[in-house]
Amino acid sequence: MPARRTSAAAFLVLAVAGAALVGCSKKDSGTSTSADGSGPVQVTATDSSCELSKTSFPAGHVELAVANKGGKVTEVYVYADGDKIVTERENIGPGTKVTINAEIKAGTYEVACKPGMTGDGIRQKITVTAGASASAKTDDRLTQAVADYRTYAQEQADATIPVVEQFAAAITAGDVEKAKSLFAASRVGWERTEPVAESFGDIDPKTDTREDALEDGQQWTGWHRLEKSLWVDGKIGDEEKTLAAQLVTDLKDWQKRVPSAEITPTGMANGAKELLDEVSKNKITGEEDRYSHTDLSDFAANVEGARQAYELLKPVAAENEPELSKTLDAEFEKITGLLGKYRAADGTYTSYDKVTEDERKTFSDAVNALGEPLSKLAAAVVVK
Repeated sequence: MPARRTSAAAFLVLAVAGAALVGCSKKDSGTSTSADGSGPVQVTATDSSCELSKTSFPAGHVELAVANKGGKVTEVYVYADGDKIVTERENIGPGTKVTINAEIKAGTYEVACKPGMTGDGIRQKITVTAGASASAKTDDRLTQAVADYRTYAQEQADATIPVVEQFAAAITAGDVEKAKSLFAASRVGWERTEPVAESFGDIDPKTDTREDALEDGQQWTGWHRLEKSLWVDGKIGDEEKTLAAQLVTDLKDWQKRVPSAEITPTGMANGAKELLDEVSKNKITGEEDRYSHTDLSDFAANVEGARQAYELLKPVAAENEPELSKTLDAEFEKITGLLGKYRAADGTYTSYDKVTEDERKTFSDAVNALGEPLSKLAAAVVVK
């Protein structure tokens, strides 16, 4: 789970432009962006500003060249109305650069840079105009990949609801041990398709926020609130029963919205990378499931979801970038094999508090080895 998201996932499309808001200014220095909107949009993030080389450009394929010139790790988001995340990139270290390839429709948005990866970010409005662009080119294989991924996301949501209902029923019955046994399983479908789940903006804060990530005035609800009650307090009261029922309601809302999620090939690729970032940011550290120590279950689900997106995009990626595809095949095999060593016959994973620091370092190295080539997947599926 992301530290805190007012909305959605890394899943849809990064595009940036717009009128400056507080703390943001238009960057007038030379860039490779041409008058017709081609070339990358330069995004310069510091600890106090978020500058763009363009404030308006055509809809379609957009390449964002992000440079973090601040002293803090930052994130870059593009928000649609209602703080729906169109796309995002987390964990951009000081002095580092990343390139984000995405597709975006015409409309108005906000770009946010988040130094320290907290708060609402330094924002600026952007405009994406209608018009012909490279995205008019299509590949039937990518069209099918998007359709198949939507089916996968729906299947994961559909499979989640019965388990969450069992989890909630155990809480309603006051059965702490049974509820504990269902906690990790109730999260698998969500974790596999988290970029899609988060893309609806209002659902993630209600279902998957950790206590230290709450915003001022935000009520703590969802999985992790119940996790603390089960593992730390060891008891179930009326409040927990109410929260369990609300969790079911909120997740059914997610389930119903999957057909309306905006999914693109580059969004799938960026979402796969974001799932790996989730692992490195929250699972490796043990922050995600800090009370239950079921982090490896979430970790495995993130990897499975990332791999599913990659496999659907692979026919095009392998044709365009065969060496990248070979690398991704090998790294996915390695990390899947590593996780398998901690998986019991019943499908449960070793409690993360039993994983040593050396073992955690091994996991971290495996995630980094996969994350770097995975960051190039979006560029490999852009239709030329």
